[in-house]
Amino acid sequence: MYEIIRATSEHIPQIAPLLDEYRIFYGQVSDIAAARHFLEQRLLNGESVIFLAYHKEKPVGFTQLYTSYSSVSLQPVYILNDLFVQSKVRGHGIGAALLNRTKECCRASKYKGLLLETAIDNPAQRLYEKLGWAKDTACFHYFWSCD
Repeated sequence: MYEIIRATSEHIPQIAPLLDEYRIFYGQVSDIAAARHFLEQRLLNGESVIFLAYHKEKPVGFTQLYTSYSSVSLQPVYILNDLFVQSKVRGHGIGAALLNRTKECCRASKYKGLLLETAIDNPAQRLYEKLGWAKDTACFHYFWSCD
């Protein structure tokens, strides 16, 4: 069984190792202290919404939302920036539960919707589409880096 909660700053010690695992998955070097500091800044400054998943009372996954805005629709939107579930509990519905909790938050906040970006080879695309997310084929996304 699993439980999804909205995280607060008191949950940072539980989320930081998950964020570190997530970053390692994406090729970054482990740095739990930096992960903890990053989470502290986001939560203490009210810059993100984090949902934390527990399986058998242990933290096993999270999702993190950031607010952005649509000038065209004149409405706020959430960017679903991070979704992570530990590999040992994947396939148990925890990722779907986290995504559904973000939808509930979006509706309750009266935001326009949720945006996410994922790698073209990410198998989670099947889950997104199963839960009603639509792949945007009408536009491209570009990124400029300071590096």
